[in-house]
Amino acid sequence: MPVNRLATAILLSASALLTAVAHADEARYNQISLSAEVSQEIAHDLMHVTLYSEDQGSDPTALAAKISKTMNDAINQARNVKGITVSSGSRNSYPVYDDKGRKITAWRERAELRLESADFAALSKLTGEMLTTLNMAGMNFSIADATRKTQEDALIKRAIEAFKARAQIATEALGAKDYKIVNLSLNSGGYNPPVFRSNMALAKGAAMMADAVPEVEAGTSQVNVSASGTIEIQPL
Repeated sequence: MPVNRLATAILLSASALLTAVAHADEARYNQISLSAEVSQEIAHDLMHVTLYSEDQGSDPTALAAKISKTMNDAINQARNVKGITVSSGSRNSYPVYDDKGRKITAWRERAELRLESADFAALSKLTGEMLTTLNMAGMNFSIADATRKTQEDALIKRAIEAFKARAQIATEALGAKDYKIVNLSLNSGGYNPPVFRSNMALAKGAAMMADAVPEVEAGTSQVNVSASGTIEIQPL
């Protein structure tokens, strides 16, 4: 390539590069970062109950067999109730030592059973019946995955509308005629962790459930969706 044509090509390339940089700087200069968030209190629609069997004995094999029978009977009882999901929880066994901590005097074993259902009345009734042979470790409530997804999908639409409304306000406040969205990200979150009750409160609740099926207050969790991104305003 002749020198003069090469020089011309280099100058054109440099000019194009400078123009692109200038346009990029101009675009960044007119860009604004915004965010908007919407939230919704959603009723818990799943009930979780954890029951356990615990006992102590001198023969670890006989103790394990006794605990196993109790848990197997409970599992079969729970499986006969429609709408109840049954799963085994933790199980552990450990030695009990004498006062000096040297000699094993007995063995203690504990096994858990976890129940879950959207039918609060059925699970409350079953729990009351099972408390004749098991103890209650805890009870809490949550939002089902399908419910959370449906609610989050609705919140996403609201979050985007809130973002667009905020973008329009910013555009008008800056005296611009219009805007375009450069990028947009959506994030969901929000969850109220279960409140752990004291042993005394659990014992009182267990006694109530053993006598009659109580009405339970499941409570709610706040789910939120945020929309954050960048807009580019178009001056008048």
